[in-house]
Amino acid sequence: MESTMRTSYAKEDVCFLLKDITGLVEPLPSKEREKLIQKGMHYCEMLPIEYEPGKAYMEAYDKALESYAGAVARAVGVLADKIIDRKGRDVVLVSLARAGTPIGILLKRCLQKKYGYSVRHYSISIIRGRGIDQNAMAYLLARYEPRQLQFVDGWIGKGAILEELSLALRPYSGVSQELGVVADPAHATGLCGTHEDLLIPSSCLNCTVSGLISRTFLREDIIGEHDFHGAVYYENLKDKDLSYDFIDAIEKEFRFVRKEDFAQEKCFVSKEDFVRDGKEQYGSGENPGMCEVKALAEKFGVENIYLIKPGIGETTRVLLRRVPWKVFIDPRYLHDPAVAHIIRLARDKNVPVEEYPLLHYKTCGIIETMADT
Repeated sequence: MESTMRTSYAKEDVCFLLKDITGLVEPLPSKEREKLIQKGMHYCEMLPIEYEPGKAYMEAYDKALESYAGAVARAVGVLADKIIDRKGRDVVLVSLARAGTPIGILLKRCLQKKYGYSVRHYSISIIRGRGIDQNAMAYLLARYEPRQLQFVDGWIGKGAILEELSLALRPYSGVSQELGVVADPAHATGLCGTHEDLLIPSSCLNCTVSGLISRTFLREDIIGEHDFHGAVYYENLKDKDLSYDFIDAIEKEFRFVRKEDFAQEKCFVSKEDFVRDGKEQYGSGENPGMCEVKALAEKFGVENIYLIKPGIGETTRVLLRRVPWKVFIDPRYLHDPAVAHIIRLARDKNVPVEEYPLLHYKTCGIIETMADT
């Protein structure tokens, strides 16, 4: 089975193991979709209407890209080195579509430039509560050794997809359950570029920085037993496509340093990272980010922790495609350029923004509980 997924990315950069379902699914407005999700319909059975940002928001995006391209490039470089240390030159990158796809492309280019390694890059679907695309896994394992596969994504919020991946890969002997990410403010993995809540500018937009594809889709009336998970190609947004503008902006900032310089990057957990005002913040076997999320849920009476989306990337997603209740910004970062697009987007959507002290994150979005759904 070969993929027929259309995308604005070149085939040399990525192979999407997805079924093209363009024209088969009617996207839903955020409020209608949110009600259905909270009634029990799975989010993967619907697609949101792609948000088309206005001029002010795009100016915030451009500023974010200008300000953070260097930091993202450094984190990508650190992650690339760690992957090579673990996997060697015959690694096969497997990004989690779609947010992980541009990261996979950047890692592929970094490995080519720094090491001269030409590695393969595939992008496949994993869905919280539904697992990984088993047909895509069968495709990969028919062509590569299990040890070669390295899964990559953009960032970790509270670690839900990391847990989903670990669970989904247990039946696949020899496949590493470790997820490589550029930013891990939850302190859930060592295979990351940084533990800082780093603004990855691609998180600011949807399909227009992800090869013009939708988030992935799984519903049995459209996705057959032997199909890959699905996605839509947004050809109508070709004139607004910034996918390669993002890739090129980060790639220009690659600076290749010695591996021994890793220590200069904020990649490793220190006890001080978990302490504020002298009070220990360790959890009971869970990653520190999840512990913080549970504390927020208790304080604000949020019964479902999946309605709490910590970190810059996840907060942005809430504003772009869910129905937010409010957004918290740690007072230390209120004037940080990394959160300017969040403030702009919240203002455009009339979402309250409040200052609230956060331990591991710069921002946190909370989805509105839809009463009497």
